[in-house]
Amino acid sequence: MPPSSPIAAPAIDSLVNYLEHDAVPTIVMDPDYTILAGNAAYRRQFGVKARPFLGQKCYRVSHGYDAPCDQSGEHCPMKHARDTRAPDRVLHVHHTPRGPEHVDVELRPIPAADGTIAAYVERLTTLRHASPQASRARLIGHSVAFNKALSAVQRVAPSRLPVLLQGESGTGKELFARAVHETSARAQGPFVIVDCSGLTETLFESELFGYEKGAFTGAHARKAGLVETAEGGTLFLDEIGDVPLALQVKLLRLLESGTFRRVGSVQMQRADVRLVAATHLPLEAMMQAGRFRKDLYFRLSAFPIHLPPLRERVEDLPVLVQTLLQQESAPNAWRIDAAAMARLARYAWPGNVRELRNVIERAKLLADGGEVREGHLPDALLAATQAGAASATGAVPAAPRASGPSDAELQRLAADRGLSRKALAQQLGLSERTLYRRLKALGGALPAD
Repeated sequence: MPPSSPIAAPAIDSLVNYLEHDAVPTIVMDPDYTILAGNAAYRRQFGVKARPFLGQKCYRVSHGYDAPCDQSGEHCPMKHARDTRAPDRVLHVHHTPRGPEHVDVELRPIPAADGTIAAYVERLTTLRHASPQASRARLIGHSVAFNKALSAVQRVAPSRLPVLLQGESGTGKELFARAVHETSARAQGPFVIVDCSGLTETLFESELFGYEKGAFTGAHARKAGLVETAEGGTLFLDEIGDVPLALQVKLLRLLESGTFRRVGSVQMQRADVRLVAATHLPLEAMMQAGRFRKDLYFRLSAFPIHLPPLRERVEDLPVLVQTLLQQESAPNAWRIDAAAMARLARYAWPGNVRELRNVIERAKLLADGGEVREGHLPDALLAATQAGAASATGAVPAAPRASGPSDAELQRLAADRGLSRKALAQQLGLSERTLYRRLKALGGALPAD
């Protein structure tokens, strides 16, 4: 993997040769964003034989941008590393031969003898459990809010910390819990789900910790609990806010010491499990009210992850709809017309992705000819989105790209040189990345930083 740039120093040559056999896709760049080399794993993973990359700017190869990521509405790890002279890590959506993919990017500056930065090494790990496009992946999305939660999963998964997933019902807490498990060193171990809601105190304890023969009437033999079943893997406590207060101290013991006791036993057992908990309840408020133990809350909340409701990630709605339309169907067998899509984008989605799935499955049953239209949507949804459904001329609005302004309004506001890019994005309720992409598609000039 010899560097293509004649300015590369002998030290860079040695670095490139060392990285050639690294199993993680890696590239070396100069301080001007130019790719000097890519190792065998990078060439194989990103299919760059068909796309020349040596001598190209990294932001053009990975994103198709005409300027560095920080000038295009994205976080730029090189700029951050240059400013702080320290490594940086970010989750990006990259162009690959398979289409857009989530890539965990780790960048490290390489100092020269005189103290300046001679080059940057960037390691790229593609996420297999998530996708920014319609696919069979468990987690689908590309919005800023979704990517923030996904990035948090990537950060915490390799550790042993307990994880607390907080979000409304239907936001995919079990899917994110599985992502934590599958990204961790315990991925080959069991993933065991405990539904904490609706279990009585006695039943919860015996289900979780197991029991000894004769512990109670009907206990004819020893039974292993779910903690033992999850040995070497991950124990997912769904709706942990419903755990009886008296049992919370036993969960705390499990977290603190890794020990538990079966019902009817005097012997302590050791458990090697990673705990992931989830709830839609306000645990902090419950703690203040004395309905949730403070010590357990602070132990669980070592790494909280907020899962955004669907109304906070409307940019993901089209790709989620397309994914749901394709489920159990041939590719491209189903489509949704613009008016129906506009209705979906205006809805508040109190039931989040779970509710969206039900709406799409129902619409497919009602639709003939492979196209979902407004009339196939539930009456309650149509009534909730009736206000402003038609324009002043009575025309049905087209499906929005990101629940934001029209193209004409976007171009008009972008022409106002008094607004910075950040201010314009905030005024329009868009992320800077979405603003950049829409203006680029319209051929408009991007406001200055």
